[in-house]
Amino acid sequence: MAKKKRTLTTNFGTPVDDDQNTVTAGSSGPALIQDVHLIEKLAHFDRERIPERVVHAKGAGAYGYFEVTHDVIRYTMAQFLSKIGKRTEVFVRFSTVGGERGSADSARDPRGFAVKFYTEEGNYDLVGNNTPVFFIRDPLKFPDFIHTQKRLAASNLKDPDMFWDFLSLTPESVHQVTILFSNRGTPRSYRHMNGYSGHTFKRYNDKGEYYWVKIHLITDQGIQNLSREEATRLAGEDPDHATRDLYEAIERGDHPSWTVSVQIMTAEQAGDYHFNPFDITKVLPHGDFPLIPVGRMVLDRNPENYFAEVEQSAFSPGNFVPGIAASPDKLLQGRLFSYHDTHRHRLGPNYHLIPVNRSKGTAADNYQRDAAMLTDERTGGDPNYYPNTFAGPEPRPEVAEPPFEVTGMAARQTYTHPNDDFVQAGDLYRKVMTDEDRDHLIGNIVDHLGGAQKRIQLRQTALFYKADPEYGRHVAEGIGLDVKKVEHLAGLSQEERVKATME
Repeated sequence: MAKKKRTLTTNFGTPVDDDQNTVTAGSSGPALIQDVHLIEKLAHFDRERIPERVVHAKGAGAYGYFEVTHDVIRYTMAQFLSKIGKRTEVFVRFSTVGGERGSADSARDPRGFAVKFYTEEGNYDLVGNNTPVFFIRDPLKFPDFIHTQKRLAASNLKDPDMFWDFLSLTPESVHQVTILFSNRGTPRSYRHMNGYSGHTFKRYNDKGEYYWVKIHLITDQGIQNLSREEATRLAGEDPDHATRDLYEAIERGDHPSWTVSVQIMTAEQAGDYHFNPFDITKVLPHGDFPLIPVGRMVLDRNPENYFAEVEQSAFSPGNFVPGIAASPDKLLQGRLFSYHDTHRHRLGPNYHLIPVNRSKGTAADNYQRDAAMLTDERTGGDPNYYPNTFAGPEPRPEVAEPPFEVTGMAARQTYTHPNDDFVQAGDLYRKVMTDEDRDHLIGNIVDHLGGAQKRIQLRQTALFYKADPEYGRHVAEGIGLDVKKVEHLAGLSQEERVKATME
């Protein structure tokens, strides 16, 4: 007997019209705060775990410095980038994403790569990963995606069906999936991996000119990864190997470093580029936008108390300084809300006063008062309202970011170029990977996808086939699927493909 069709609703029973697309101004964004379904969904998601982080639960951290090595002041008014040789203290937290605090460092997972710059104009946080792209481009999908990486409610076990079911229904994920299931999904250590902003951000100067920027932190130690077999062995022999490696390297004076570079796109280039430059499932080709060196980051000091400094550290992509701002990237727009909201829940409304999170280069001065765990006595009898005539802090209009035009209908809007989801994944497979890389990729996918139901295997393998026929064929052969059927499914639309694998 067929199950009765159910209607998705808000927490208060109101039917939801669309659970895949955030309300934006125009198809490229930015997102609109009037999307109460998005806010409700993210806010609930942020409060699902107490007190462990919902994502990035296990991590390691260290202090160090960032030093400017090249002149980039024409692109930004950020003072910590104002002259060659200038140093800024940093705190960096590396992490796995989907696992719990007790999970293995060698798990197949993206790695968080978060940097807090203690600048003279306040804290600037760069909250990225060790991969330049991500699985989804819309924040409305994020809670669902993370749920598929967690555990089944009934068994409390990881489940390949829900993992691959979601990904096979989300074609935009195929680029990140291809990276994740290469050996880059199991870095040898935190010292031997790159970091990326992923998102495109705005940089602007004191002349009112602005640029769109992607940030790359390239490891000076060289990239080193684990094979599937090595990662499995380490999970049993030393599940904290990456945490141990970072700590011990710094203790013995072997200070890891990264070369920091940017890709820069003008507003004019962004306007007529052949794909959306704010789509985090895409990379900007280096041939079009070469890396421009900026500086060097070195980690040279371990924390004294893991809980106080690493566990209580809190980063947000919304922590900017003058000269740096957000872009219309939909996923970034959701993160600007969600990260601060998560920290207020996990650490409290005054989490910014915890020493590791506190601004060091300048004193915070505003009209936020009271709330739990207040430890700041500086306000005394000062007014807690603005405007006032008692010498309270004033806004600085000159640091405002230059405006950019936003047009379009306010609605839930689907991505307008779905076929380009497969181009870069195919290029990665054909043009970037070696034969050995491809063999490892196929083996890693077959090992994991092989545990899912056949209908899900077919749907996911068809996505690999759309990226590259050889890619899809090798996965199909490895799992024991009918290659002709996979080829047929790859030629269907996403809706037709889902229907065909459900019959």
